[in-house]
Amino acid sequence: MKKICLAIVVLLQSFWAMAQVDAFTTNKGILEIQPVYHGSLWMSWNNLRIAVDPYGGAERYQTMSAADIILITDIHGDHMDSSTLVKLNLTKATIIAPGAVRDRLIKFLSAEQKISVLANGDSMELKGVKISAIPMYNLPDSPNVRHPKGRGNGYVLNLGGKRVYISGDTEDIPEMRSLRSIDIAFLCMNKPYTMDVEQAASATLAFRPAVVYPFHFRQPAGFSDIKEFARLVKEGNQAIDVRLRTWY
Repeated sequence: MKKICLAIVVLLQSFWAMAQVDAFTTNKGILEIQPVYHGSLWMSWNNLRIAVDPYGGAERYQTMSAADIILITDIHGDHMDSSTLVKLNLTKATIIAPGAVRDRLIKFLSAEQKISVLANGDSMELKGVKISAIPMYNLPDSPNVRHPKGRGNGYVLNLGGKRVYISGDTEDIPEMRSLRSIDIAFLCMNKPYTMDVEQAASATLAFRPAVVYPFHFRQPAGFSDIKEFARLVKEGNQAIDVRLRTWY
C-alpha cells in the first residue's frame, strides 16, 4: 500500500511539474523553464539541463534528467542545500558558484566534482551558455547584513539569444536597476531578507524585463502578496508579462 501511495504522489508531482512548464523560442531551439520550489527552478535548452539552487529534497527532481549545469547563488540552506545536492546525480554536472559556496561544497561533495567559481562581475561560457555573475546584497550594505555585497551571485544567462536574470537574495540594488535587454527575470521578494513587493515592482519597472516571475516569496509570517506585485508592475508598464506560478 505504501508503494502505491508513493507512486501516486510521484505521478501527481510529475503532472504538476509539466503543467508549469513555460516555453520560449531562442536562436537554438526551445527554452523550457519550470518552477521547482521557493528559489529553485529548472531549465532545458539545446540538449542541456540547468538547475538553479536545488532545494527541498531530491524527490522534487525525480522526473528530471541529470543536470549538466547547476547554479548556486549563496551559502544559505535554501540555496546551497547539502541534503538535496548529495542525493542528486551530479556525474554530468558542472556547479557554478561564488567562492564562499565553493568553500562549503568541497566539504561534502566528491573531490572529483566539477566546480567553477564566479565572482561578482565575472563571466564565463560553458556548453554554449554565457553566464555572468551579478551582485546580490542587502541595503544598506554593511559587514553584519544577512547578504553582504560580494559573497553571493545573481546570474544573467544567455541561452540562444534569450537573456535570463536570476536575482538571488537581493534588495533593490543599482546593479539590478541598470540591467538592460533582459527577456526573462526571476525576482525574490521576502522582507526582511530581500525586497518587499513594492521594491521588487519598482526595480522591475526600472530594468523592464519582457517577462518576470516573482519567486522566493516565503516570509516569516507567510507569503508576500505576489498578486499585488503583478498589479503594481502592470499599473506601471502594461507591456511587462508578469507570470504567477506555484512555487510552494
